[in-house]
Amino acid sequence: MKILILNELPRLWGGLEIQGELLYRGLRKQGVECKLGYYSHQDYSRKEREWLYRTFRPDVVIGVGWWVDTPHIIEEPQSFGSQPVPWLLSDGWVANYHEIISALPLAFVTSRWVKETYQRDAVNTRNFEVLPVGYEAHLFHPLPQLDPRVQEMRRMFGVGNREKMLLTVGGDATSKGAQEMIRAFAQIDKEYSNWKYVCKSTYSECARNNHKEEVALMEEMGLPREKIVYAEDDFSRESMPYLLNACDVYVAPSRIEGFGMVQVEAMACGKPVISIDAMGPKDTIVHGKTGFLAKVGSTIDLTEEWVTKEMGFDHPFRMKFDKPKTLAYRADVDDLANYTLQLLTDGRLREEMGRQAAQHARANFQYQDIAKRCVDMIREKLHIE
Repeated sequence: MKILILNELPRLWGGLEIQGELLYRGLRKQGVECKLGYYSHQDYSRKEREWLYRTFRPDVVIGVGWWVDTPHIIEEPQSFGSQPVPWLLSDGWVANYHEIISALPLAFVTSRWVKETYQRDAVNTRNFEVLPVGYEAHLFHPLPQLDPRVQEMRRMFGVGNREKMLLTVGGDATSKGAQEMIRAFAQIDKEYSNWKYVCKSTYSECARNNHKEEVALMEEMGLPREKIVYAEDDFSRESMPYLLNACDVYVAPSRIEGFGMVQVEAMACGKPVISIDAMGPKDTIVHGKTGFLAKVGSTIDLTEEWVTKEMGFDHPFRMKFDKPKTLAYRADVDDLANYTLQLLTDGRLREEMGRQAAQHARANFQYQDIAKRCVDMIREKLHIE
């Protein structure tokens, strides 16, 4: 069996690139002959991909992306005689390419919610299989809080020795539920004030605009500005475990989340995770054991939405839905406040949940194991050896 992994052309070392890179490494450890290629909407790597198709001649092409990437991760492999097996994410709805995706003999998705989204939007998902994203256990594992590297990470973010650090990491903190957490902290602060909330995002105009909203929300909620720390710094894969180990609780009640890679990495570092009882986190967090899943407080439901040329249409227009579609979620603030307060004030609970979280991650999400599951499903469904 020869497999070509197609990753989105790297810009920053973010989730999609890590997802494909770890699968590539895991497949090689399984003894699979494997190559790694790249695609982009500007098609900067077209010649390299063509060379790989003609010289490597892969049996299977696993493209990491979403339905918008169908021309690169499904149609292109087919044009070279290779079998595409896309590893699909979801941005909340599926607007195009229904027939070609439905006809695939095998497609991977990162969570049950992603499969349900495609099914809701009229894609035939009979051949969809859930393949979660893996993590690197040699990097992401519990470290003592007194480790000087962990202590320095806390010091850099202005977290005192006796303060509890809560952490959210994402391209922008808002999409990971930061505004819901700010409202929860406004309730918590009345009973427990010895905390600091660190939000690490990447630089973007969107993230900065959202940050302005969050500053205004803090003022509205009466929270001291110094209680919440924002950072736009990038961290390498080697440094991220120290950031995650620096926190006491990882919080990410995401508004939209097809899997939740950093949530799994936080669990692997022995941190209880607070998230939302919807989407990808339902597949990764065991409520009451490895963390808490706050119930859904509200949803964003739309009856129409814009589509663009990037989505495979001739021109932009507003697509009307037969039924309203849920395109985003908001966690219940009272639930968030309750669970966060429990973990801040109960050291034994925090420690036990962290221990079980690390055990759960090791047992279910190591990238080598994910690669083996990938190979086993390809052999079973496609009969390729």
